[in-house]
Formats: sequence, C-alpha cells, structure tokens
Amino acid sequence: MSGQVITLNKKKYAVGLFWQPTGAGYVARSYARTLARSVDKKLNLFTEYRGMVGLGARRAGHRSGMDSAAAAVVDALGEFSSFLAVFAVDKKFYLVAVRNGIILEDKLFEREEDARSEYFKLSEIPDWAALFAPAPWGMPRAVERNLSDLTIRAIRAQLRPISRAWGVIASVLLIVAFVVSSIWFFREPLQQMNAASEISEMDSELVAEYEKQVEEKNKELDAAFEIEKAPAPEPIVLPYEYLPDPMERAQVCYQAMGFLMQPITGWNQTSVECGESYATVRFVRDYGTLDDFYMMATELMPASFVQQESEKSLTVRAKLPDVSTYASIDERDVETVLRAVMTAFQGIDTPADAQMVVDTLTNGVDTIYLNVVEVAAESKLIPTEFMQIFDDFGGVYMTKCVWNASSRTWNYEVIIYAK
Repeated sequence: MSGQVITLNKKKYAVGLFWQPTGAGYVARSYARTLARSVDKKLNLFTEYRGMVGLGARRAGHRSGMDSAAAAVVDALGEFSSFLAVFAVDKKFYLVAVRNGIILEDKLFEREEDARSEYFKLSEIPDWAALFAPAPWGMPRAVERNLSDLTIRAIRAQLRPISRAWGVIASVLLIVAFVVSSIWFFREPLQQMNAASEISEMDSELVAEYEKQVEEKNKELDAAFEIEKAPAPEPIVLPYEYLPDPMERAQVCYQAMGFLMQPITGWNQTSVECGESYATVRFVRDYGTLDDFYMMATELMPASFVQQESEKSLTVRAKLPDVSTYASIDERDVETVLRAVMTAFQGIDTPADAQMVVDTLTNGVDTIYLNVVEVAAESKLIPTEFMQIFDDFGGVYMTKCVWNASSRTWNYEVIIYAK
C-alpha cells in the first residue's frame, strides 16, 4: 500500500483511497472511525466528499491536509455523473471510476498492463457517460485528458486524522525537534559563555575593555542591519471562552433546518444538516426539472444559496444567525466527564459513541493542550430535547446535527471541554 501519492503542478495528491457512501444523516468522522475498524485499523486518515468518506493511511504516504486526486477529477468532470478514466502520470497509470456520482475505483498502477486490464474489465459495464484513456491505447469512444489540467481548481476534500490523538504526537515531535535544533543553533553562544567564565579570572580591566568592545560591535551590527525585535505573538484564543449557548444554538439549528425543509415538487429531500455556520439541505431529483427547482426555492427559501452537485442532486445552504456566547468549561477531569456522559445516555437507553481526545492550540511560540470528550449519537429527539441531556455539563458545544429523511432520525455530534 506504499507510495499512494502523485505530484501534479508541484502539489502532492492522495490516491488509492477506500471510498464508501456515508448514507444520509451519518457524522463523517464517526462513520470513518467505524469503517476503519471493520476494514483496516491502519487506515487513520479520512476525507468527506459529496456524501462519501475516503479512507487513507500514513503508511501509504498520505498526510493530513493532502487533497484527494479522485475528488479533484470528479469536480473537474462534473458534467458527467458516470465516467471511467485512466491518466498517465509519473510513469504510472491512475484510474478513476465513478457511477452515479459515487467513486467506485481510485487506484494507482505501477504497470501499464495492470491498468489496461482493469480498464478493460470496467469498460464492459454498460452506460458510461464518458470514457478517458491514453491515446496510444486506442480505446473505442475514449478521449485523452491531461490529469494536470483537471486539478487546477480548488477542491474541498482534504485528508484529516480520524483520531485527533495524532495532533498531540505531531506536536510533541515538533517540540523535540525544536529543542534539538535550538541546542545545535546556540552551540557557539554556549561555547562563548564557557570562554567568558575563563575570562572572568583575568584582570578586571581587561574584562571591562573586552565587554566594551563587544557592546560597540553589537551596536554597529544593529545599525547596519536595522535589527528589530520580532512582534509579540497573538495570544491563543481558548474556544471554551466563546461557546454558543447550547439551548439557543439548538433552537437556531432546529428553526434553520425547518426553514430549509420545504417541499419541492419533483425533488426528494434526503438530509438536512446544521453545521457551525450554515444549515444545508440536500435534494435528489425524482421527476422535477432544474428550472422548477430554482423557481420554487427562490420563493420558498429566500436569501439561501443553491449549489448544483450534478444533474440529479442539489444542495441549498442558509447562513445561521449569531447566538450569544459565554465562557464555560466542565471543572471535572476528562475521565470523569466521559463516565458521566456514558451514564447519562445509559439512563435513557440510547447508544452513544464517546471518546477522549486532546486538541492542540499554538501561536507558534506557546502551545496549549485541551482535554475534550467527543460524543456522537443517533436519536429521535429534536435538538432542543437532545441538548437537555447535557444540562449538568459545562463546556458543551453541539458542532453538528443532521436529520435523516429516510430513517426519520437525528444524528448529533457534541464536544465537551474538560479540565
């Protein structure tokens, strides 16, 4: 599984991701964690893209913040809901297969023969909207495209750690590297300090003359190079000092999602999501037309933003109003908070996925580690009712809630800042 990275326009992209549809109403990080446990526990990175999650691994060369090449190709070829494509890149061959907007294959082949064989096998599936292959292959109906031309636009499918514990490890390694490099960088000043201790034994007049010469030389250097002190770093903003009121945010989410859940003739709602700043509803076409949708959406959901994902699916997004904020943190240790969360959900006989993580905040000079309890749960309770479970907790923030139209259930993602 090594070497699943390609370089295009001097930028590295992740390939070879394991893609699966999340299903309406699922929280991406929790679903990715569950999927990795069942498929391969070494899959420790994920990206969320168009109702799918793609799993990657550091052992394959993937890194946090790296873009998915498959997502870039799907974005660039957005006019096709289904396509089969092979691209020659870095003396290798990269294959992407998409059916009805779902990424089926995302593979990098070392040998041309293997790529050609896989392309032949998949091309036997009927009704591909478009075929792309290298010109020397001479494939029927296929045209050649340059992969570099398809990855010039910005995409929203960056890899992130499935578990936030990796952020702590990376921070520790950076601190160790900084200490080692500092010792190496300041080895000469340290040697000068040792030399100064020897000078202290010399005649006091010689020492004074030596210090005077050093001071004058430093002033000359400062004047020559206009040395200025580096500006003080911005203070670290602690997120629990500006948390939205839990019940007020729950009410805002519920109202915003209700505003977007408007019936559009010929279009079916699949899910509605309330994120940190926006509420978003997804529609899938039944028999309606795009013109009908835009006309009715403009009338029923004014001041909202419509984005067309494909000819059969659209999303509508609305900005959430601001809510009052306050400082809050749970004064208990993180283990006690986790136990209290599990007890609260057991008391109402509702399964919940809860875990302890550590968030790292830094301004380049100072570093702060925050103890956080992450909670993901599915419930029949509406947001204002669900958040009552956390009445006895401090530092509570509902980061996301999703309404699943098919199962008629809510999925919640909540974090709690602990001491």
